[in-house]
Amino acid sequence: MPLAVGSQADTLLMQAVIVLVLLGLVLVLRWAFGSDDRRRGRRPTDDGLLTPVATVSRRETALALRAVLSDAGIRSTVRFPGPHRAQVLVFPEDAARARELAASFPAP
Repeated sequence: MPLAVGSQADTLLMQAVIVLVLLGLVLVLRWAFGSDDRRRGRRPTDDGLLTPVATVSRRETALALRAVLSDAGIRSTVRFPGPHRAQVLVFPEDAARARELAASFPAP
């Protein structure tokens, strides 16, 4: 039973085909450009240019150490790789001086 051009059934069928094609396109693009690490619950471990200088168990301690490094003119950042764990990272050219400051830093 052929459908008449311009009939309501023809219009509904065409709309359904368009929706399915768009849905398929969205799924393919999500698969192609999605991040595997995010899906598997893993975080990237690449530090890039940064070097870890201290690992502490409290967030407040890491932020206080970061403030001390900032006062000394050393740029730093804090990463939280897991629960009850924080790493302070700096650029390699500042790592030796940052480690000295971290060693003399009184942990609260």
